[in-house]
Amino acid sequence: MIRTVRTLLLGGLLLGSAHAAPRVGQHDGYTRLVFDLPGVTTASSKVAAQSVTVTLGTALKAEQGPLSASGVTAYAVAGRTVTVTLAKGHASAKVSVLPAGSGQPARLVIDVPSSVAAAAVPARPVAAARPAPAAVTRPASTAAANRPRIVLDAGHGGIDPGAVSRWVKEEDVTLDVALRTRSELARHGVDVVMTRTADQHLSADKKRDLAARSSLANNGAVSAFVSIHVNSAGAGAQGIETYYFGQPLAGGNRSLAVQENGGGSVGEELTRQAAGTAQKELGDILAQAKIAFSRQLAQKVQARLISATGAVNRGVQTDAFYVIRSPTTPAILIEVGFGSSPVEGPKLATPAYREVLAQAIARAILDFLNTK
Repeated sequence: MIRTVRTLLLGGLLLGSAHAAPRVGQHDGYTRLVFDLPGVTTASSKVAAQSVTVTLGTALKAEQGPLSASGVTAYAVAGRTVTVTLAKGHASAKVSVLPAGSGQPARLVIDVPSSVAAAAVPARPVAAARPAPAAVTRPASTAAANRPRIVLDAGHGGIDPGAVSRWVKEEDVTLDVALRTRSELARHGVDVVMTRTADQHLSADKKRDLAARSSLANNGAVSAFVSIHVNSAGAGAQGIETYYFGQPLAGGNRSLAVQENGGGSVGEELTRQAAGTAQKELGDILAQAKIAFSRQLAQKVQARLISATGAVNRGVQTDAFYVIRSPTTPAILIEVGFGSSPVEGPKLATPAYREVLAQAIARAILDFLNTK
C-alpha cells in the first residue's frame, strides 16, 4: 500500500545537486539512512517486496551501492526515486523529510528497525517537515481509517524466563495477560503490536532485547507502550504497582529496576544508563510532556487494576526501567502482582484471574484513548 503526503520543505531552494549516497548511522534498535536533498520537494513512500521506495518531487544524482548495516543491504538512487533494499525478514521503515536548518540541507531520513521482530510494524508515511518537533499530544479517539495503535510488551521470554516461583513463571503470565489484553483492545477497534507472541526473546543480548522492544513504540503512529511484568520478593510481599520512567522516588528500592533490566551486572549497568537518561530528561520539554502523559496512563491502569482485583495498592511510581526509557510515546511498566506470594502466586496461575487483569488493563487503555 502506498501512503503519500505533500511535504513543503522550509527555507529557500538550495543550489547544486545533493550528494546521492546516504549517511548511515547505527542506533539502539534501528539503522538510520540520511539522504541530502536539494530543496523544496514532494515525497511519497511505500514498503513492498523487501524494499523501501521513496518517490521525490526533485531529482538526485544517480548512484547505487551496498550497505553493511543492520536491517539494510543496498541503496539505489535514480532521478526522483530512492530505493533501500531491506535485509531478509524486515518489512518496516519510518520515512520522513526534514527541513534545512542548523547548517544542514533538507534531508530524507529512513529509519529501519534493526530487529526482525519489528517487521510486523507497517511503514510510517513520510512526515510533513516542520521547523521544530511538535510537543507530545494526548491521543484521542479516531475513526476506523486512522485507528489508534498500542504496543504491548509481554516481559521476558525465551532465554530469560523472568521471576520463577513454585506457582508461576513470569514469562508465561506476562504473555497470557498481554494476549488477553490484545483481544479486548482489538474488539474495540484498537490496533495492537506485540513484542512477542510466543516463548521467545528478541535478542540473546539483554540490552539489545530491551532496545528492540522499546523501538517498536517509535515506528508508526503509536499511542502508548505498555510493558507487563510479574514481581518477586519475600513471601509477605503483595500487591500491584505501575511505573512510568524517571528517577526512583525518594526512599525507593532500585533492586526492582535492576531485576527487570536483566539482573546481575547487566541489570546494574542498564539501570545506570537508564538513570542517566532520566536525569537528562529533567530539562527536556518534550520528554516532560511524554512523562506527563505516561503518568496519566499509569494512574488509570493502576486504579482499574486495584478496583478489579482488590489487590494491595502499591501505587504509581517512577524508576529507571530500560525498556520504557526511550519511546517517543507515553510508556508504562506494570507489575501485576507477586508470583512469589502464597496469596497472589496461585491467583496468577489461573486463567480467570489473568482475564481479570487483562480486562482492567484494556479498559484503562481505552479510557486513556477516549475510546468506548
